[in-house]
Formats: sequence, structure tokens, C-alpha cells
Amino acid sequence: MPEELDQEVLQRLRHEWHAWLCTLRPDGSPHVTPVWFVFHGMAWWVGSSARNKKVRNLARDPRVSLALEGGVAPVVAEGSATIHRADFPADIVEMFKSKYDGWDVTAPVAAEGTRVLIQVPVARWLLAGRAQ
Repeated sequence: MPEELDQEVLQRLRHEWHAWLCTLRPDGSPHVTPVWFVFHGMAWWVGSSARNKKVRNLARDPRVSLALEGGVAPVVAEGSATIHRADFPADIVEMFKSKYDGWDVTAPVAAEGTRVLIQVPVARWLLAGRAQ
């Protein structure tokens, strides 16, 4: 893993609203979905509802890839996810509020159930076509 990400990549991780999250279905096929995220401490954090397919997939197999939109300068990360079902880190909750205009990542969504936070420490980067 690179010691430091360059400033352009860090800017994108701070400011881009959407990333693509890829989890694995029970048959091994990919399940790809756009997500809101924050990046902190060399980990991606994704908010979700506990009943979503991506969360069920991760509970069974934590391997994941995340990618920022745009193909000119790819930013792709791989890692193993941890699902936080309670005691969300206050700094991460505040980062979501700041990035997404006050959105509370902890607030339940009717018909979707309780909220979870998905933490993905980066095990490997693919940056501008170079695996690191």
C-alpha cells in the first residue's frame, strides 16, 4: 500500500459524492451499487440499512472493492469489510453530516430498518492503472 496518497486522489476521496461498491453474491457473482461514503484513516466508510443486499453479502463474505466514478484516473480499493451495527464512531458520523449537507447516517429509513456503517480498510489500491 502506498505510504501516502497524492493530493489529487485525497481531494477526490474527500469531495466526490458517489463510489461504486462491489460485494459478492452467494454464487460468487458481483453485486455493484453506488454508495455515499467518507474516507478516513486509510479506510472507506459506507452507510447502509441493515437489510440491504450489500450488507447481507458482506455478512457472508467480507471481500469488497470500491471505485470512484470516472475512468480517466481510476481510484479503486480492495479490502475486507467490517459491519458496525451500533456505537458508530462520532467522527465518522460528523464527516457524513459535513459531506452530505447534514445527512445523519445513523437515522433509520422507514421500510429499510436500522442503519449500519461498513468500514473497509484498504488492503490494495489500483491507482491510474497501477496495482499497489
